[in-house]
Amino acid sequence: MTTIQDIARRLGVTKGTVSKALNGAPDISETLQKQILETAVEMGYTRLRRQKGTAPKLCILAASQNIEYQKHHQFGYEVVLGFRQMAEPQGYQVDVIPVDEESQRQEPYDVFMLKNHYQGSFVIGFSLADPWMQEFETSRTPAVLYDNHVLANPSTAYVGVDNDEGMALAVSHLKELGHQKIGYLSTSPDSYIMQVRRKAFSRAMRQNGLCADSACTGPSSYISQCLDEHLPRFLEEGMTALICSHDLIAQAALVRCQEMGLRVPEDFSVIGFDDIQSDIRMPVPLTTIGCDKRAVGDHAVELLMRRIAEPDAPVRQVRIQTHLVQRGTTCPRA
Repeated sequence: MTTIQDIARRLGVTKGTVSKALNGAPDISETLQKQILETAVEMGYTRLRRQKGTAPKLCILAASQNIEYQKHHQFGYEVVLGFRQMAEPQGYQVDVIPVDEESQRQEPYDVFMLKNHYQGSFVIGFSLADPWMQEFETSRTPAVLYDNHVLANPSTAYVGVDNDEGMALAVSHLKELGHQKIGYLSTSPDSYIMQVRRKAFSRAMRQNGLCADSACTGPSSYISQCLDEHLPRFLEEGMTALICSHDLIAQAALVRCQEMGLRVPEDFSVIGFDDIQSDIRMPVPLTTIGCDKRAVGDHAVELLMRRIAEPDAPVRQVRIQTHLVQRGTTCPRA
């Protein structure tokens, strides 16, 4: 294991200088601190020890543009709460840190973690375009990704919703109600999880003997674009039901259907995904696919503890079971 003395020897500085730089001492220049931190990361130094009297630190890195977590009705709130309720009783300090593309570009992931004394991270809301996503492929700092995936890095584990099960539940429910022509709307094509859900929808349609060609799906970058481009087309093609990749699209679709004079569910059935309890009053309570959100955070802590204790252990994945939450937006086909 790389030591502070090894880093000092590599750079030709004293052990005390390295220690000061790693701990953010004000008498070390920013340039020298940056050089020492980057060298420490390159040499595989990990901060498993901590200063006496301080709690070990974990962080939740939340891509602020993609996931909301500060209010109780938001999907990320329960996920974060589950993580904290599992980690904090074990003596860990947990910081929730909003990040965006600019902050990720300013500093490499491993350097950020080492500089801020974090032993590991839970990464939520990241898209494939986020700069740190590429770094997770080779990072040496333990991380658990929520509904994301990189290949063959033993420092990284994964927890997420069982999207295949969720889509199978949604399609089977509509088929049992007599719907044969079902459309699918999705946003954020650069999101790993949106890609997974779209493929899961197509598999579920084929498994139920229903049409699964590309005309049944409507991917677009934004919700309004998605509805403008694809909802009228679905209706013209005789589709009687709609599955959405997440609840925000489904909620917007309900409003759009109402504006178009359609009755939901009598004329058109709609299913969402994620069971987000909106603070906006909907015309009809949304049928959706839900999961135990706190369990996502619980399992993330368990996986992160294993990454920290056994950094070279085989990569593990945990998929959280889903369930159909039947409310008012689906009914038998007229």
